[in-house]
Amino acid sequence: MSEEVVVRPLTAGDAEPIAAAFAALGWTTKPVEQYIGYLAEQAAGARVCVIAERGGVFAGYCTLLWMSAYEPFRANGIPEIQDLNVLPSHRNLGIGGMLLDAIEEEARKRGEVVGIGVGLYADYGPAQRLYVRRGYLPDGYGIVYDNQSVEYGTTIKLDDAATLMLTREFSI
Repeated sequence: MSEEVVVRPLTAGDAEPIAAAFAALGWTTKPVEQYIGYLAEQAAGARVCVIAERGGVFAGYCTLLWMSAYEPFRANGIPEIQDLNVLPSHRNLGIGGMLLDAIEEEARKRGEVVGIGVGLYADYGPAQRLYVRRGYLPDGYGIVYDNQSVEYGTTIKLDDAATLMLTREFSI
């Protein structure tokens, strides 16, 4: 089997295999309905979703939401990269970077800036480092929880909803 990595748009036949791949890892937060929703949003022009296959096998995906729920991005027309996921058996092979390349190219077609949120706990360490290497910088609004700025003195739960929002300006 070839180890070639192909990045392509999400198609209708991808939803079930993607959900099954995450279910096999015990991840219950990635049901088939999520990918069916992504397909509908992609068809409506609200989202771009790309997947990576390595050797013909699903390896990961990433999406770009044109209208972010995060107010500073929305107000400034900054699309938001969301849900970058590479299966553990395909990590450290450059696949995350390839997915980001494809998504950033889509964002470049419409503007000069793209945004992304990154989690704050150790599981997100590799993503934090990847985004910094790619030129992403904090947007300056501090920690966000569920797309809302966290005020000084507030206690929050450190889970996937706690993020630092980053932006990248494309060089012209």
